[in-house]
Amino acid sequence: MSLLELNGVETFYGASQALFGVSLDVRAGEVVALMGRNGMGKTTTINSILGLAKPRSGSISFGGRQVAGMRPHRIARLGLGLVPEGRRCFPNLTVLENLLAAARGSAWTLEKVVELFPRLGERRDQYAGTLSGGEQQMVAIGRALMTNPSLLILDEATEGLAPVIRQDIWAAIRKLKSSGQSILIVDKTLAELLPVADRCFVLEKGMKGLSAPKIGGKLSLRASITGEVVMEDVEVGEDALLPNAKGLGGPFGCLNRARFGISWGSMGAAEDCWHRARQYGLDRKQFGKPLAGTQLYQKKLADMQTEIALGLQASLRVGRLLDEGKMAPEMISIVKRNNCGKALDIARQARDMHGGNGIQIGYHVMRHAQNLETVNTYEGTHDVHALILGRAQTGIQAFF
Repeated sequence: MSLLELNGVETFYGASQALFGVSLDVRAGEVVALMGRNGMGKTTTINSILGLAKPRSGSISFGGRQVAGMRPHRIARLGLGLVPEGRRCFPNLTVLENLLAAARGSAWTLEKVVELFPRLGERRDQYAGTLSGGEQQMVAIGRALMTNPSLLILDEATEGLAPVIRQDIWAAIRKLKSSGQSILIVDKTLAELLPVADRCFVLEKGMKGLSAPKIGGKLSLRASITGEVVMEDVEVGEDALLPNAKGLGGPFGCLNRARFGISWGSMGAAEDCWHRARQYGLDRKQFGKPLAGTQLYQKKLADMQTEIALGLQASLRVGRLLDEGKMAPEMISIVKRNNCGKALDIARQARDMHGGNGIQIGYHVMRHAQNLETVNTYEGTHDVHALILGRAQTGIQAFF
């Protein structure tokens, strides 16, 4: 018997249909992956299960009980624990307070959560809002477990996390699986997701007339799935209009957040190139001495370190202004344009410093360089952001 079962679920947002006959099930003790491209309805499926979105047709049962139409808090009490996309910890509560707020006083105790995530024991009296993204994700998972769920639902469990932290999260998920915890998980990192999942369901359809066929033959960003957005006779109801949005200003609000994230990510790639170039220079001997002992090599390392430090500080300052509500969109253009361009220069320099070895995949710098060639041109090219800044300075629009 299935613990969770969906049959023919169709969910709408106003007149816009988001789910088209979704059927899936999760059996007790298994890990089920819910996969699909962006916009295919993964989060809407989770919201439908939890009562946050009301299906117009189809059935949803949990533990043999029909839950479609029930209020979210009643569904949660049946034994559904959610780790939402974006974590959503209580920032003004400590780690301990976040966990105790969800405690149900049964199998999952504070000690058991700390055993799963030892770092939370070290941070127990720290405010959740001051934690790193990875630590906040640990709090979110621990908080959901403190409700003693029969089924744990993870929505984008490792999104936006550093690779080292991602491995910690996946290790915890594997431990939960070995303990017999039932899990429904949404994640984009297929290399880690597929080995842990017992079964996978793929959502293939979104809005009628909307498709996103995969673009193949890429030489850059090969780890990601890139889709071509195709719209044919797509009907969008008036209820889909963004309130108070004029022109492209509304959707560009989301785009600016993405551009801001890219300013950080590009610096991460640059930093990896810098570390690899430094280590290569220390390990590689030429004429009886390390390459890192030459003036030219050290000058290049100093240039890299300087640009990375300045880029990170600039993004940090913009982030703080964003939190204070004082951020102007042109600030994001500055950091996106600068950091991507400088990161690309650093990757090229690192490849040069590796000599012939720089083109080998095992040294990674060429991979970073290829990816940054794309990052420098997506979400607004280097030149487009220059025009945004030029318009801000002169008041004259020169896009066309």
